[in-house]
Amino acid sequence: MIQEIRIKNFLSFKDEVCFNFTASNDRFAEDTQVVEINENTRLLRFAVIYGYNASGKSNLLRTLDFLSYFWVTKRDNLEAKTSVIPFKLDRVSETQPSCFELIFFVDDTKYCYQLELDQYQVYLEKLSYYKTTQPIMLFERTLKDDRSEILFNSKAEKISAAAKEMISVNCLKNTSFFVARNQVNVSLPLIDAAKDWLRHHLMRTIFPNMKLTLFAQKQIAEKKKLADYIVQFLHQADFNVTDISTNVISSPLSDEALKLLFEIEERGNNLDATDSELEHDRKQRTVKRFETTFEHTVENENGTETYRLDKKYESTGTMRTFGIEAAIYEALSRNAVLCIDELETSLHPMLLEKILFEYLKADSRSQLIVTTHNDGLLDLLDDLIRKDSVWFTEKQKSGVTELYKLTDFRGVNRLSSIREAYRNKRFGATMK
Repeated sequence: MIQEIRIKNFLSFKDEVCFNFTASNDRFAEDTQVVEINENTRLLRFAVIYGYNASGKSNLLRTLDFLSYFWVTKRDNLEAKTSVIPFKLDRVSETQPSCFELIFFVDDTKYCYQLELDQYQVYLEKLSYYKTTQPIMLFERTLKDDRSEILFNSKAEKISAAAKEMISVNCLKNTSFFVARNQVNVSLPLIDAAKDWLRHHLMRTIFPNMKLTLFAQKQIAEKKKLADYIVQFLHQADFNVTDISTNVISSPLSDEALKLLFEIEERGNNLDATDSELEHDRKQRTVKRFETTFEHTVENENGTETYRLDKKYESTGTMRTFGIEAAIYEALSRNAVLCIDELETSLHPMLLEKILFEYLKADSRSQLIVTTHNDGLLDLLDDLIRKDSVWFTEKQKSGVTELYKLTDFRGVNRLSSIREAYRNKRFGATMK
């Protein structure tokens, strides 16, 4: 689980901001929305971010997407860029490194990951873990004479001189330590526990224009329980969908066609495609096609009848719910972190509330971060959502995004309507 993330000089975050999941002493929904890691750490499972258009809400989610991409992307040469984007509305910031710090838990072990880099090279990459209140360094990677230099803590992780040398050789100045580590066959239990969590427990962000249908179909073809879960959800949400089925059809393809298909897939058609899935398709020289039908049960003058319709006949809202719920189910199953930008897209307000209600009542160590313009959720504080789960972004005249939370304001508990206070600019983060 994520405890906090600090960001500096990335996209619209020129100055350091800190986003955290630390729970307050509020006892509302304590059993379902708060996970007690230890006697000193209580983490929230949910956060919602408000702010007007272009205020920086999405940029917070893009931070986790960038880190996930950087950790696994192998560069073939030293000239390749790191893909980091500094704050560009300031001549000084544009030339300075971007800085990130992520504090997270793998089960009950606390880690701290730090990264400083510009578009061409990494200046600092460091991973620490905690036995007590003080961090213990596992590795620290710095830049010296235009080359990466890696220092290991031999008291924490036993590693041979040969393995150290091999990792150092593979650690290009524009590449993550974790990429280099993956190329060396050596056991590093503490480092690998963190690496594997970062790779497998941070799902790709869902943006409003993202097509989720393929992801949902792939998931539902593999997991019968997922179909039952989504059908039950849609039925409770007053849809007349009573069953969903997906057939998988494998077709042979030429090398040229496969290459083109994989390039398209890697550019973003899949929410969470894995290397192993792509490799399997390459070996089999096949591509999978999914045929999904939705069973509708209706009552008319003939009584109760059922019809099966292809997905192309379903509404945008039905298909959006189909994809969102598949992603949330995956996050719940894997205890993963899932970010959804503008969750309300194509969803009725009551359906939006139901999606959150069903997620928040689940027993899980997953975490959900959403952005939204639906201020109706603010009327559900202490009914559905905790006050310490609400955040705001506001962009200054300089183009810099400020990030702050509802509980930073005094007197919130005395307000008769948080929603009205927000509309009256009590918390900022609204149109000027």
